[in-house]
Amino acid sequence: MSVPPLLGDGHGNYRIHLVGNGGTLSTLGAYLSPRLNIPHIPLDAIFWKPGWQRTPDDEFKAEVGALMAQNPRGWIMDGDYSGLGTMIPDNATDIIWLDPPLRFYLPRVLWRTFLRLVGSRPTCTEGCEETWGEVFSRKGIVWFCVTNHGRAKTKYTEWASRMAVENGGKMRRLDESCGDLDKWRDRISRGELDSARR
Repeated sequence: MSVPPLLGDGHGNYRIHLVGNGGTLSTLGAYLSPRLNIPHIPLDAIFWKPGWQRTPDDEFKAEVGALMAQNPRGWIMDGDYSGLGTMIPDNATDIIWLDPPLRFYLPRVLWRTFLRLVGSRPTCTEGCEETWGEVFSRKGIVWFCVTNHGRAKTKYTEWASRMAVENGGKMRRLDESCGDLDKWRDRISRGELDSARR
């Protein structure tokens, strides 16, 4: 019997943690949210306050914990911040690791960033405007994507060694460049979820 595309908790509830390289997660979160009827919660929008001010770890944990408690039917958390420790993966029913090669997703990050710079797309959170100078500096998203790619690969490879679905865990790796993501989304669109949800 094949493993469903989402495990859930066996009672039709899904707590999904989307992790991976910068710029790859929000689109999938927005896709899943209406199909599962659970909120998509981008962690960037909670962590960053106006003017790119960082939320202190204790406050950040409290806000994220409250959102988790407010949505007992499930949630989709998009992102991975070290200040949260393991509170999200520990409580998730499913961890989805999006792992395309850098050459595959960096052009999309550049295009999305350009649209934000010209005002055709909203910023990641209110009051956090991007400027041409910052985007291509060491504080910008482009530098982050390039320099974080290898670190993310190492981190989530270690997670997968302990939690892969293939070994009875709750984490799966999807490489969009190999068609993994499209196949996985097709299974969700066809309703191949756990029996409690159907």
